[in-house]
Amino acid sequence: MRPARLDQLSDVRDVLEEASAWLRGRGITQWPARFDELWLEPAIARTETWLVLRDGAIAGTATLTWSDPAWAGVGGNAGYLHRLAIRRDAAGLGAFVLTWAADVTRRFGRRSLRLDCDAANTGLRGYYEKAGFVHRGDSSVHGIEVSRYELDVTRPAEVDLEPQPE
Repeated sequence: MRPARLDQLSDVRDVLEEASAWLRGRGITQWPARFDELWLEPAIARTETWLVLRDGAIAGTATLTWSDPAWAGVGGNAGYLHRLAIRRDAAGLGAFVLTWAADVTRRFGRRSLRLDCDAANTGLRGYYEKAGFVHRGDSSVHGIEVSRYELDVTRPAEVDLEPQPE
């Protein structure tokens, strides 16, 4: 894992769009077909967007923040994982990213790691539940029904998952 630099914005966008196309091919429309660079740039500039590297090559991306409007009104001291995307030829690295995000969240003194996904994506929901995340209800984000999940990070835990089912 290494922070994405602004000159790597197109790399981040390419990974996200590849993942979006894969999801859309399975009838899941949580992400746009194209990611506006002006939307991605602020998180990269704030060093919140990370690159997942495997053998020196970019294998994925994730964004870890300390606030999320989708969780407004829900108390607690948490980190929020967004836009986790792994290239298809690197399937299986998602578990590594979840473990990394939980560890970083804990090191920053937060009690939980939160994320959301398309409520209709039962495969991904099961994946997060197997990883120890607890369903905390559904909400609408940008007109999409999402399921919110939370992981208690006060205890170190290794995430042991198979690649996400297709």
